[in-house]
Amino acid sequence: MKLYHYVHCPFCVRVRMACGHLNIPFQSNVLPYNDEETPLSLTGVKMLPITEIDGTPMNESLDIIEKIDTDNTFHMAELKKEYASLEELLDRIGRDVHSLAMPYWIWTPEFNEQSRKYFQNKKEKKRGPFKDLVHNKNKFITNLNETLAIIETKLTPYFENEVFSIKDILIAAHLWGMYVVPEFQFSVKMHHYLQDVARICHFNYHEDFWR
Repeated sequence: MKLYHYVHCPFCVRVRMACGHLNIPFQSNVLPYNDEETPLSLTGVKMLPITEIDGTPMNESLDIIEKIDTDNTFHMAELKKEYASLEELLDRIGRDVHSLAMPYWIWTPEFNEQSRKYFQNKKEKKRGPFKDLVHNKNKFITNLNETLAIIETKLTPYFENEVFSIKDILIAAHLWGMYVVPEFQFSVKMHHYLQDVARICHFNYHEDFWR
């Protein structure tokens, strides 16, 4: 299996975590963010992650996970029935995480000068200047902490469950990028939860990028 992905992308991270938990090896292809040709040639849209299995490409992270989960470990059919309520929570996380982390993501080794400019220009059209996001970081941190407090009440010790599930991958994938933000710190409980999910999924944020 080939996986085309971005290191920072939470939808890509969830596929990497799923592969790690399922012990599925893959050929990693980290694309520069300004590479439009590769995803367009594979699926017709500039959207990652993309997997290519036996020469057949596909995107959409949940569909990919369902495809590779041949033993139905994650019970994806059941997840999709109740995904609307979880998606609302993930969207709430994403609004603040992206506003906080994007100005820092562009200075990680994943980006060079060209892809950095491409990413920043594209994202600023939606969210405004990155310098304003940084100046308003306290507002986003307050909002995110309120969301994290809600999540913590549902950790028993995993999200709404006594055992690890696909929901934990989806939540952890959306939060993992916050570790790059120097002004932010997870609570002890949330940090231990995220590290436990990473352990279960044999996940290291940058290890795959440096293969």
